Amino acid sequence: MSEPSHSSQSPRRPHTQVTAAPYLELDLVREVEQLQREPEWERGQNARTLVKYDDLRVVLTVLKAHARIPDHQTEGRIAIQTIRGHITVRASGRTFSLPTGGLLALDRGVRHDVEAVDDSAFLLTIAWPDKAV
Repeated sequence: MSEPSHSSQSPRRPHTQVTAAPYLELDLVREVEQLQREPEWERGQNARTLVKYDDLRVVLTVLKAHARIPDHQTEGRIAIQTIRGHITVRASGRTFSLPTGGLLALDRGVRHDVEAVDDSAFLLTIAWPDKAV
């Protein structure tokens, strides 16, 4: 299984991983604010895994304006949902504009990169096929 590589600019701490219980309730506003208070935010980005099941991850990522996550891919299908700001995703020869409320789904193995137009926050949901877990 391969998770996206988020930056080649500076070493990053591993995602904080939350093992999912039968249910989880999260305050995304508070989670975004917390990520923006951590030192990694000063380098342009920060992320935390909010939900971790064997076949599903939900990762909250914050990016400063013009910060970029370089080209990468995953073995699972993904959904990218902007919850604050505005990001662009380049994939399959296209550029997708995702302002707040925008949602993009990509099939397995689709190479893509992400760039923040404004200070932004987005949810990345990854669903791995059974054989990849």
